[in-house]
Amino acid sequence: MSKIGYIRVSTEHQETARQQEIMCDYQVDRIFSEKLSGANTDRPQFRAMLDYVREGDTLYVESISRLGRSTKDLLNIIDTLTEKGVCLCQ
Repeated sequence: MSKIGYIRVSTEHQETARQQEIMCDYQVDRIFSEKLSGANTDRPQFRAMLDYVREGDTLYVESISRLGRSTKDLLNIIDTLTEKGVCLCQ
């Protein structure tokens, strides 16, 4: 059972420091981080995170919006995590 962090900002010009600090507070074991728009679900680190998480893991995000922008995408992502037995915390 691992603590996994996912960090995302929308552009290369934005900083991830605040989200990194939050992940340190959560004492996550591994962080997946990227600088891409949440409107695109084909994000390399997002896909790597989904491949990495296992049943019993907990995924930490600073905000649910870090996972995706559309309600449909968010529901699909939450369904995928639930099917894998992964808990989502923000």
